[in-house]
Amino acid sequence: MPTAAGLRFARGPCMQQLSGLDATFLYLETAEMPMHVGALHLFELPAGSKGKFVTALRKHIESRLPITPVLRRRLWWMPLNLANPAWVDAVPDLKQHIVEVKLPKVNGQAPGLPELEAAVSALHPVLLDRSKPLWKFHVFEGLAPGPSGARRVALYTQLHHAAVDGQAAVALANAILDVTPTPRAIEVKPSRRTRTFKLEMTEMLRGVIGGQAQKVAEIVRNLPATVGTLKNAATSVVSASSLLTGKAGPSNLTLAPRTPLNVSVSSGRAFATVTLPLGEIKAIGRAFEATINDMVLMLCSTALRRHYAKQRVLPRKSLVAAVPISLREKGNTDADNQASMSFISLGTNIADTKKRLAHVKAATASMKSTMGQLKSILPTDFPSLGVPWLIEAATALYGKAKVADRIPQVANVVISNVPGPPVPLYMAGARMVTNYPASIVVHGMALNITVQSYDQSLDFGLMADAAAMPDVREFAEALRIAFDDLRALPRPGEDDPDAPPPLGLVRQTTERLGSSLGKAARGVVGGMVGSVVSGVTRGVTRGVMGGVVDAAVSQVTRRPRASDKPAEVAPPKKKRRAG
Repeated sequence: MPTAAGLRFARGPCMQQLSGLDATFLYLETAEMPMHVGALHLFELPAGSKGKFVTALRKHIESRLPITPVLRRRLWWMPLNLANPAWVDAVPDLKQHIVEVKLPKVNGQAPGLPELEAAVSALHPVLLDRSKPLWKFHVFEGLAPGPSGARRVALYTQLHHAAVDGQAAVALANAILDVTPTPRAIEVKPSRRTRTFKLEMTEMLRGVIGGQAQKVAEIVRNLPATVGTLKNAATSVVSASSLLTGKAGPSNLTLAPRTPLNVSVSSGRAFATVTLPLGEIKAIGRAFEATINDMVLMLCSTALRRHYAKQRVLPRKSLVAAVPISLREKGNTDADNQASMSFISLGTNIADTKKRLAHVKAATASMKSTMGQLKSILPTDFPSLGVPWLIEAATALYGKAKVADRIPQVANVVISNVPGPPVPLYMAGARMVTNYPASIVVHGMALNITVQSYDQSLDFGLMADAAAMPDVREFAEALRIAFDDLRALPRPGEDDPDAPPPLGLVRQTTERLGSSLGKAARGVVGGMVGSVVSGVTRGVTRGVMGGVVDAAVSQVTRRPRASDKPAEVAPPKKKRRAG
């Protein structure tokens, strides 16, 4: 294991200060809001493997440290915490950063996925030690074997969000994982950079003052372009609004309705997982001209609607999702945060599945149109002098005063979709079977749904506040049912079993009725009934038949009735008779 012996300290202008966005995750962190992300991985060990996986993993990570700088750096705080801290080099003690966790047997049986979910629920609220590199791996051995009988282990990873965002975490995974069971050889080139294990006072002051001045200068220099871009984006939003176009459409710029999720969070967590087939979801998306992101939002929308309708607390107004968007340029793999947040209406107030999918697609397209203009000016760095005190004080006050319980929220839930590797991956010779993300919940949004594609699967990690959503496992099952709902949707061009019968079919029925009454009566009855049907069917048939079919489907599938009961076709008004 490498040591710091013989390494000299740097005394030069090489301070790497955290960006404003990276440091914000440090200032927002409290016991109730841990700011680390990670994942729960299941691994299958090769046949005949012996010894503990935790030992093999430590050896493997040690060999990858030269290409994973995010694992060998720690924070260095500025004097009096006046500005953002900086990163300095560190030598991680792998026995402290990669630890074994023993799970008890359940009724004499080896632990499985439910026990792993419970373990992550208990470990996730534990804050990372800021005096060390901001990461920790937990290894679970002795699990129940897989379907093929292979020996299984699990790994729960923690990485502070100040160090990585979703894409940076994927880049880190690419560095420590392999595409074959045999780990690839790493070519380590001698670094000419002098390692910095501490910062002197003069260097800190010089770096802080110079850095702050440079950031202010950049803001001033980019101000005209920023104002112009904001003006153009605002004009586009207003010109496309229903107020000017007269066309009703989804609006992402709205306050979110109050739900059980919009509360101040506690220090407890509840974690659940779901795996869905990626290929089938892609096929359904292609049929409806929807992206993978559209399909993820649609699945979450349907599950949220079902879950809260069952509890009779589904709002009449649509829930809103906070959706992170990447600001990274193509090919950028820097280990920092380059992301922002957008808001998308989920259409949870729409009962019809096809119409809800159309709503989600339109809302996503609207968000992309607006954010596409703003991505170039959204900041990931800004001056930080005095900011640590301000944000930390505001965060503490916000949580203690339970402000989130009193004020309207801009979103109800966080939904993040991160593209992952399309092929099986291995670590220390073990094949990774699943990759369930574990992310952050914050005051006012007590559920985080993070999704990552892996191999042929779409893996959902559901992290909830234990008080706001203790039944997160039930919500996970609602996601499975939502997938079945999408499977059952008739594809465009196929016959729709829910569609009302055509007018011609009704006329044929009335004519058959007329024929049973005789030739003479048929003309009278068929003519009268046919005339009535022609005048009324167009206004009533869809509403009546749609309601009947909806009621039947609800009974068969046991779908809960929503409290809002949106009526899409109003019954025709009765006409007054003349005279």
